[in-house]
This record gives sequence, C-alpha cells and structure tokens, in this order.
Amino acid sequence: MSRGDIPVEKVVENEKVFAIRDINPRAPIHTLVIPREHIVSAREIEWSHAETLASLFVTAKEVARIEGVFEPGYRLAFNVGDAAGMTIDHLHLHLLGGRKLGPEG
Repeated sequence: MSRGDIPVEKVVENEKVFAIRDINPRAPIHTLVIPREHIVSAREIEWSHAETLASLFVTAKEVARIEGVFEPGYRLAFNVGDAAGMTIDHLHLHLLGGRKLGPEG
C-alpha cells in the first residue's frame, strides 16, 4: 500500500505520509492517512517512529481542512488486530467525518 502499487486518488501527500479516500467508506468523509515507512500495526510502534507518527497527525489535520470537517469535527482511529477490523497489515490512520458520528464499540 505505501509503495504506490495500487492507483488511487491522493488527497494529500508529503515525504512521510499520504492520504487517500477509503474504498469502502464508513462515513461521508473516510480518508486513510498512511505512512510511507512500513509499520505493520500500532503494536509495532517504537520511539523511533515518533516523527512518522507526528506526520500522521499533522497530515490528518490538513486532510480535515481539505475535506471540510476541521471545524465541525471528525474522528481519528487506528484498528489494531483482527478483532478491531484491521484488514491491511500496514499502519494507517482513519479520518471519518461529514455526519454526526455515534459512539463506537
């Protein structure tokens, strides 16, 4: 996914991460913010990933502005493991918005 093997429309990209629209959206706005560095999941995060993680969150803020959900609000989430619905073995941050989001879980 992080190598750009699958052609997708990028919402934004920089040297550390890129953001794409989810192909199976759970909300009107559902974007994935994906690090270029391969990290299997949040279980694998180390202190050495600090800059990459900061890039995920700063880019998510930029995506929220682009997608028009910065002011009304949005959700950021990581899925970790099968029970949480993780289907891709590469860390990615979900940004969801565009409607009132109910509680999860």
